[in-house]
Amino acid sequence: MVWLFLLFLLVSVSSADEDPFIGVNIGTALADMPSPTQVASLLKSQSIRHVRLYDADNAMLVALANTGIRVTVTVPNDELLGIGQSNSTAANWVSKHVLAHVPATNITAIAVGSEVLSSLPNAAPVIVSAMKFVHAALVAADLDSTIKVSTPLASSIILDSFPPSQAFFNRSWDSVTVPMLKFLQSTNSYLMLNVYPYYDYMQSNGVIPLDYALFRPLPPNKEAVDANTLLHYTNVFDAIVDAAYFAMAYLNFTNIPIKVLESGWPSKGDSSEPDATMDNANTYNSNLIRHVLNSTGTPKHPGVAVSTYIYELYNEDLRPGALSEKNWGLFDANGVPVYTLHLTGSGLVLANDTANETYCVAREGADAKMLQAALDWACGPGKVDCSALMQGQPCYDPDTVEAHATYAFDAYYHQMGMASGTCFFNGVAAITTTNPSHETCLFPGSGKNGTLFNGTSLAPSANSTTDSAAPCQSWRSINVALDAGMLMLLSITIFT
Repeated sequence: MVWLFLLFLLVSVSSADEDPFIGVNIGTALADMPSPTQVASLLKSQSIRHVRLYDADNAMLVALANTGIRVTVTVPNDELLGIGQSNSTAANWVSKHVLAHVPATNITAIAVGSEVLSSLPNAAPVIVSAMKFVHAALVAADLDSTIKVSTPLASSIILDSFPPSQAFFNRSWDSVTVPMLKFLQSTNSYLMLNVYPYYDYMQSNGVIPLDYALFRPLPPNKEAVDANTLLHYTNVFDAIVDAAYFAMAYLNFTNIPIKVLESGWPSKGDSSEPDATMDNANTYNSNLIRHVLNSTGTPKHPGVAVSTYIYELYNEDLRPGALSEKNWGLFDANGVPVYTLHLTGSGLVLANDTANETYCVAREGADAKMLQAALDWACGPGKVDCSALMQGQPCYDPDTVEAHATYAFDAYYHQMGMASGTCFFNGVAAITTTNPSHETCLFPGSGKNGTLFNGTSLAPSANSTTDSAAPCQSWRSINVALDAGMLMLLSITIFT
């Protein structure tokens, strides 16, 4: 099942059997940073299944336990020198931040440092030894096959990146990049790459068209063509990823897959950043999600999707620098979406799609008792007209809690004007663009029935219980005790 966030939201060259996914980065530079429990609740409610942490915070890892969310943890740059110089220090780090949490917390990768070659060059000489020491600790714990070790590289270390076929890594770092790639190859890991078309566009002095950076369709005569390979490039993202593939090939590494650990677009900027807008952020991230999940691949490796983590979950108001630095998030600190991703037609998507083409359905595999409680609430205090679910009526069949809950959830969602939080129901509901109507049972929002109006966001409490086993037979008052912040959550889809 594919889900997201707001999105939420890597197939390798040699392991094409892995489904592509979209993940999210979780930064913490917020004045009012939500608690780890609140963050985990947001992730679960939005069915975000892949996250990257910029550290290995104990409380966050505990909050993510038993959620099934796949987690990439990070060795912070300020700990890199110690770990890179001492096998025992690395082993202690892995013991404290990984072994103490698996398997309850599904840690699948360790990012050793972040953009070390470009942001912390004095630590570059120890980055490979740090990766090897961390990997050795995983081998000792028999976790090396399930937890990969890599390090995120800034795309800026790739020189002469267009045409991609001429790209190569900054040769001054050969003493680091060559053994690093040998390590990735020998451990069946992948190259972590940060790809920011926004910065490439901003720094191009008008050479890169905005549409080319945003994945917008280009006429054939506007596509960039690599004269050496005759490959056509329709967006900056693919060109950068292929530049990395060619740069690795230049060093005789042709079977290392790529995952993009960071990519996104700011939704707000100062006067010198006129293209940092909500519309452009929306356009970039929406198109990026489609591009990855459609397994489009790149011109060099068509059909080989490059799974990507969107930067980032929250706007980080404490980040220094330009205004745009604070505005890459999908949500604000209260869990309110910054903008609505344009994902209509992509399956399960964001809840506040105002195009009147989305529906609220029971989440596949949801707990039956929680579904029943939510169904009872919708047909009772939620004031949904559930008469169509009664025996002999158009939506009675199939006579299951899931089917009846889907009708009631969708009716409530549209009755409340598809407002944020109205397709939540304690996490047992999700947004889809697939019309669940069947035969003579027509769902609200299908364009054939249903009334839309604005209203407040309510949903049944996690503590709600019911003794009834038959859907909508006993509509009773359910105690509503959701955290106020959760009422503003947007059901988004992210992808497994």
